[in-house]
Amino acid sequence: MSVALITGCSGLIGSETVKFFHEKGMDIVGIDNNMRQYFFGQDGSVEWNTTQLKKTLNRFTHFSTDIRDKEAVFKIFEKFGKSISLVVHAAAQPSHDWAAREPFTDFSVNANGTHVLLEATRNLIPDATFIFTSTNKVYGDLPNSLPLIEKELRWELDPNHPYAQHGFDETLSIDQSKHSLFGASKVAADVLTQEYGRYFGLKTGTFRGGCLTGPAHSGAELHGFLAYLVKCAVSNRHYSVFGYKGKQVRDNIHSYDLVNAFWHFFQNPKCGSVYNMGGSRFSNCSVLEAIDLIESMSGKHLDFTISDIARSGDHIWWISDVRRFQQDYPQWSYRYDLKTIISEILDATQERTKHFPLGIKNETLNSHPSP
Repeated sequence: MSVALITGCSGLIGSETVKFFHEKGMDIVGIDNNMRQYFFGQDGSVEWNTTQLKKTLNRFTHFSTDIRDKEAVFKIFEKFGKSISLVVHAAAQPSHDWAAREPFTDFSVNANGTHVLLEATRNLIPDATFIFTSTNKVYGDLPNSLPLIEKELRWELDPNHPYAQHGFDETLSIDQSKHSLFGASKVAADVLTQEYGRYFGLKTGTFRGGCLTGPAHSGAELHGFLAYLVKCAVSNRHYSVFGYKGKQVRDNIHSYDLVNAFWHFFQNPKCGSVYNMGGSRFSNCSVLEAIDLIESMSGKHLDFTISDIARSGDHIWWISDVRRFQQDYPQWSYRYDLKTIISEILDATQERTKHFPLGIKNETLNSHPSP
């Protein structure tokens, strides 16, 4: 039986990948040591998801292993050997703000952990496909220098600009801009993954995600834009938006649509490929627009304030141009639009509160979470 090895298997993208490839008939080896709880506290814990995956999937094997532990990671690769035909690397430290708190931890997880996995793949299973979940933060804040127009509820790019119709493509420079330390550590992992494809000939694919979201997201104060907004609405928490009048725009892609793109790549991998993957013009919103939608769909009022202070390195307007991927894999298409995404997150959050109460914070939550 072919094996898919998935890091961050209990997180948003990891768990979606587990379920998707399990349904395709593959055996699944998952690696996740719940570092998300260390990063973000109980809000970020994915233990509930690990428990659910173990209960519902009969070909799922879980390892609570740190991806930075070379010896332990290599042992897992050796155990399953060349039956591993796919590695999906979704484990990461994903927050701008948290990276500045512990730069060594951030870099070791994002860059060194990726390097361990690439070396394990190269040395032990060189014929496997390796998929890396990168981020649009590798482009730094360069998009903020483009001509933006303020509208009632959002910023928009000047319609005469080449990126206005479809968003940012992969030719956008990743150089000479402010990335945040998180963005820099992901750049290192991103370029490493490309290099193992181009230099060593591994079947690597790098997916630079926009706002990745879905019902399995453990939204937390510092990470998980839509999921955390919904959590605040459901649990009557205060939400603080940092900067840009709340009009900053994010394109939102459902975890299923991203993982379905992984599947198409797996069928016909192109060594060293890089793709921007987000909601594109198909699914995007500003923070204010998201708040309006969540209030309308949930019937709940969201208590929020807007600060004049923006998060360092944050994007004002981001739309992913996904046409390169669509050109290479024309059978792929979106299944989930923005309203369907929010509806699913609402249903899942309300259901989880029955078993894992969210509670209400006494303090004001004072960070706009990183998408």
